[in-house]
Amino acid sequence: MNCRIGCGACCIAPSISSPIPGMPNGKPAGERCVQLDLNNLCKIFDLPERPEVCSLFHADIDVCGTSNAEAIRLLGWLEHSTAIGS
Repeated sequence: MNCRIGCGACCIAPSISSPIPGMPNGKPAGERCVQLDLNNLCKIFDLPERPEVCSLFHADIDVCGTSNAEAIRLLGWLEHSTAIGS
């Protein structure tokens, strides 16, 4: 599956513990990454400053669903269930 252009769910729903330019402590779940532009595109997508965890994420129907709203819901659920399980 390819990313839906302008989705941005993976830059909003999950927490990211790695430093991000403009967010040196990472970002909490549900908070929009400062590197996500108004069109929900990553401003540092092809730059070396992009966190490795972001580069390793691959769109998949199981976590992205069939719409941006479903992706936010699924990724948020995964974030919550992972936090409960740890």
